Amino acid sequence: MKKWLVLTAACLLAACSSGENKTYYQLPLTTGVVQNTSATTNQRMLWVEQVSIPDFLAGSGVVYQTSDVQYVIASNNLWASPLDQQLRTTLVSNLSNQLPGWVVSSQPLSSTQDTLNVSVTGFHGRYDGKVVVSGEWLLNHQGQLIKRPFHVELAQQHDGYDAMVKLLAQAWSQEAASIAQTLNRQP
Repeated sequence: MKKWLVLTAACLLAACSSGENKTYYQLPLTTGVVQNTSATTNQRMLWVEQVSIPDFLAGSGVVYQTSDVQYVIASNNLWASPLDQQLRTTLVSNLSNQLPGWVVSSQPLSSTQDTLNVSVTGFHGRYDGKVVVSGEWLLNHQGQLIKRPFHVELAQQHDGYDAMVKLLAQAWSQEAASIAQTLNRQP
């Protein structure tokens, strides 16, 4: 009977001590331009149809690359909402701020809209102190397809997941600026 009580007490103590704190992260949204959504004949429209991510990024854990071939998916540092949704929401926000005169939406707008699809292949921290945001995007502009790969690496100045997530958001915003430049060059 004493062994059973000791075993039960040990299990309860182990359960209490293993309850590590979980931290949840959300990519920051940029604030700025309020879009005028009243229809005009010369207003340009962009539908961000999809931002897709691979399975290793689709879980709830923030990803960290520990070597050239190994990745760790955090169990206590988690995304507050699905990463693909956060990427799409922040992309719409960033493009809205960087494309004055455009209506940028995560919903279909009209039959004459441009359509953007993004495939993200990397969105993680790395063992050398850098963050990586990579993939490719495909823009359908008036029936013309424009496809561009992207690869952004930024060096972390501070340690920790907070700094890593903020820098990942900065790299994602940087890629949004590149997409906006391409869109502004289209007739």
